[in-house]
Amino acid sequence: MSPELVGADGLARCAWGNTAPDYAAYHDDEWGVPLRGETELFERLSLEAFQSGLSWLTILRKREGFRRAFAGFVPEHVATFGDDDVARLLADTAIVRNRAKILATIANARAVARLDVPLDELLWSFAPDCGTRPRPRTMADVPATTPESVAMAKTLKKRGFSFVGPTTCYAMMQATGMVDDHVAGCFRAG
Repeated sequence: MSPELVGADGLARCAWGNTAPDYAAYHDDEWGVPLRGETELFERLSLEAFQSGLSWLTILRKREGFRRAFAGFVPEHVATFGDDDVARLLADTAIVRNRAKILATIANARAVARLDVPLDELLWSFAPDCGTRPRPRTMADVPATTPESVAMAKTLKKRGFSFVGPTTCYAMMQATGMVDDHVAGCFRAG
């Protein structure tokens, strides 16, 4: 087992999970755990979009602020946001105040409302068959995109979503257990 996998607490996890207590908790309790539900997946897709160009740690530490600001990420509520809400969000220091990402989140909530299939069913349709990919030995073996994430991004964009490129989609797939990228030796590796 690689020494970088063992945290200060003696637990072997993916190396990034040992870099901050917030990361350890997220790695141990959430990352890679299968997640379903429209609100839950809309939140994760939105947060991954907000993370683009930033550290995931920034998003983790602001997650409760995001939840308050975006009405719990209930798509039906976010879809009704107007100019006053955009102004409110741009002034909210509890979130990442990026106009393009805020507008994309609102537009994506409206795109969810137009779907002819439940959001979680659509997103999970891109998950590769379990066990078809080899377990990564190190984080260097983990791809930034896959054919599935490219296809997901393309489909979402055709359906009116934005800030959903292949890298963002793959990060969401990892976070929600659509793929299992826990490295060999990590206690979470299945």
